[in-house]
Amino acid sequence: MEFADWIAANARRTPDKAALRFEGEELSYAALADHVDEIAAALAASGLTRGDCVGWLGLNSPAMLATLFACAGLRALFMPLNWRLASSEHRAMLQDCPPALLCVDASFATASAVNRVASAETRCIAFGSANGTAPSGWTSWDAFIDSGRASAPRAPAVGAHAPLLLCWTSGSTGRPKGVLLTQDALAANADASVDMHALTADDRVLTTLPLFHVGGLNIQTTPALRAGCTVTLHARFDPEATFDAIERERITLTVLVPAQLEAMIAHPRWSTADLSSLRMISTGSTLVPERLTRAVHERDVPLVLVWGATETAPIAACLQAIDAVRKAGSTGRAAAGCELRIVDAAGCDVRPGASGEILVRGRNVMSGYWRDETASASALAGGWYHSGDSGHFDADGYLTIDGRLKDMIITGGENVSPAEVEAVLFECPDIAEAAVVSRPDARWGEAVVAVVAPAPGVTLTRERVLALFGDRLARFKHPKDVLIVDALPRTALGKVRKDDVRRLVGGRLATAGATHEEPIG
Repeated sequence: MEFADWIAANARRTPDKAALRFEGEELSYAALADHVDEIAAALAASGLTRGDCVGWLGLNSPAMLATLFACAGLRALFMPLNWRLASSEHRAMLQDCPPALLCVDASFATASAVNRVASAETRCIAFGSANGTAPSGWTSWDAFIDSGRASAPRAPAVGAHAPLLLCWTSGSTGRPKGVLLTQDALAANADASVDMHALTADDRVLTTLPLFHVGGLNIQTTPALRAGCTVTLHARFDPEATFDAIERERITLTVLVPAQLEAMIAHPRWSTADLSSLRMISTGSTLVPERLTRAVHERDVPLVLVWGATETAPIAACLQAIDAVRKAGSTGRAAAGCELRIVDAAGCDVRPGASGEILVRGRNVMSGYWRDETASASALAGGWYHSGDSGHFDADGYLTIDGRLKDMIITGGENVSPAEVEAVLFECPDIAEAAVVSRPDARWGEAVVAVVAPAPGVTLTRERVLALFGDRLARFKHPKDVLIVDALPRTALGKVRKDDVRRLVGGRLATAGATHEEPIG
């Protein structure tokens, strides 16, 4: 079944079943299918053709999901934009891929913003305004939808290998790149999600992650809509609303990244909330501290890890609920339909226990980067996606993520994995956030630097942080310096922006005039 037909197929089977719950309203599969059709008609009436792009800038909403499926039916590209980015960042993306239409939440749609980011050829559509109006020069959402009502129905131009989703990488490791995912890649990812979650139409899924990331869109949301589940959609994450939804709607599955889990566990309701309906919580996107895993398991809810990337749609490796306790900290095995390899710098497979670069092969892997043949060829060399992440298999073939290859610190000729040092920091309850990076060192080449944010009400000192290591790690792995900050720079999914952390460290060193012998914390 083609991606474009998922909603219509469920509308035929269970027309009255709730597909989406959003802000107190319920949309049945039949109503969602009608919504997809009216958006597709409006897109066609606007002149959208195969290969054209529709940009979307807004909080999570049913219209966002319906537009994705409408684009699939027309073989158009759907390009969700991160609403947390600055207008200059949006401009770079829209210059790389100028959309034929740009749909923008009215709260973001100011005339000055559109003049800064959109080309003159882009038709701008505003949705979500209280009175249905649009800024000057824009089209309102209602007028856009009305424009398609007089059009004759258009037969879907579906195709499994047609590019559908253009997602921009987070930019945490450099300039964002546009990742092209086909309809078949999303279908393969849905297969992996069904296998991972034992997903059935009886499941009730809660989505609080932003849909502009593949994690929020594809770990559970689109697979759930294919399976005929009911998805409760929140515009954005709020711990109180998350507890309410889990209890009131008897949610069975949800994805919460570590930053969200931190907020949930710190909330007064954590110890008493009724979580009995949850079959599991899925998490990933960054290192998951052991204390978070313990806290979730103490509530008798399996916490299962997912590993992947925007380039893998994203599920490439995952843990099963049955292994959540036995293999806590592991990201499990290759997802259904995926193959994994771990290779050394020469491209040779390494032995179990040895760390190397993780490679992925499967239908879920991207077709390439938008208009970047060089980067595409490098990332997909030999028919495998080269992730840039380092990891190792245990004796049972379960994967553990060691960190980013580019983040590896070489000090005095020895390799230091930042993730290994961060794991020690995360065990301290007085530390809310931590990241480990390097700084240049005249003697050792690079020195290990810990950047930490204290828990609320806690005062940290350099000496207190350094004392955590004792004999836990080899001396060459111990931080030489500590930088104490209010909070770490993060992406919308909670990933630490390591390049920004390095700039923090570099700026502090430049300001303080520090050398390798002088503390910066």
